Amino acid sequence: MERSFHPPVYQHFKYRADIDGLRAIAVLSVVVFHAFPKWMKGGFVGVDIFFVISGFLISTIIFEGLEKNSF
Repeated sequence: MERSFHPPVYQHFKYRADIDGLRAIAVLSVVVFHAFPKWMKGGFVGVDIFFVISGFLISTIIFEGLEKNSF
């Protein structure tokens, strides 16, 4: 018996303006922190925001794949 391999088909997730807004805030805080470190205390928090956003997006993809038995 011959098996055929079908790679999983990933659906496109709907656009999330709120996540883009958080990304913009994170980018601005890091850029301003590097450009003007005396003006922007704690701009490094933008990097933490990126990690949180990445974790959210990755876990969403994993959990949806588990629900559909395609992970």
